[in-house]
Amino acid sequence: MFTVSKGVLKARMLEYFRRVEKTGQELVVTDKNRPVLKVVPLVVKRNPAEVFAEVRARFKARERDVLEPTTDYWEEA
Repeated sequence: MFTVSKGVLKARMLEYFRRVEKTGQELVVTDKNRPVLKVVPLVVKRNPAEVFAEVRARFKARERDVLEPTTDYWEEA
């Protein structure tokens, strides 16, 4: 989290907004050294299919059924 006064923010607002977007940190705006508002990055929720799409593209299942029991491959302890 970083802070900035209203006057400085007014002069360089786009720069601070880009910093919030890039770092994901919150920005607290002050007026006479008193916090008056907070700028936070918007968190866009993605569904699991989108999140794992790249991994699924790289994964290749073997000829066997993935859910098939593997007890035949392991010795009993």
